[in-house]
Amino acid sequence: MARIDYKNMDDIPETLRAMIGSRPPLNIYRMIAHGGPAAEGFLALGSALLRTGSLDPQLRELVILRVGILCRAGYEVHQHKRLAAKEGVSQEKINALYDGPDAPVFNDEERAVLHYTDTVTLNTKAGITAFRQMESMMSEQQLVELHLLIGFYMMVSRFLENFEVDLEGNE
Repeated sequence: MARIDYKNMDDIPETLRAMIGSRPPLNIYRMIAHGGPAAEGFLALGSALLRTGSLDPQLRELVILRVGILCRAGYEVHQHKRLAAKEGVSQEKINALYDGPDAPVFNDEERAVLHYTDTVTLNTKAGITAFRQMESMMSEQQLVELHLLIGFYMMVSRFLENFEVDLEGNE
């Protein structure tokens, strides 16, 4: 059960209502709505990373899921398993994320990016060798997006867990 009540969507500013109204009716949006102007920034960054980013969508979803798993954020993992499947990520790869980056189902690129994701999520800063490896695999824009993606979903995971946002239908 959520630690605070979900925001009544009739009581939010029109700009925020429009941003939330363009999304599925998820509890995360009903909770983040308490944030007012900060919620608008949150939604804008999330939208940019998910809808207009330059990272391969399958790789993006693997990263998001791995961050959610490492952060033990059940809601986040639940939601992004569906999105990953929609982007064409196999169920075998989704399941293997629980085993870690060395699972044989991942290709070399996925393995490298998932190792990097683990390092940044768990240790904050990657070593220069790991950073240079990512730099050799990605454009500068993709490299920046990767870091923003990892950091954003760490924040999302912490938000969801601390407010104990319920899965839809479990409120």
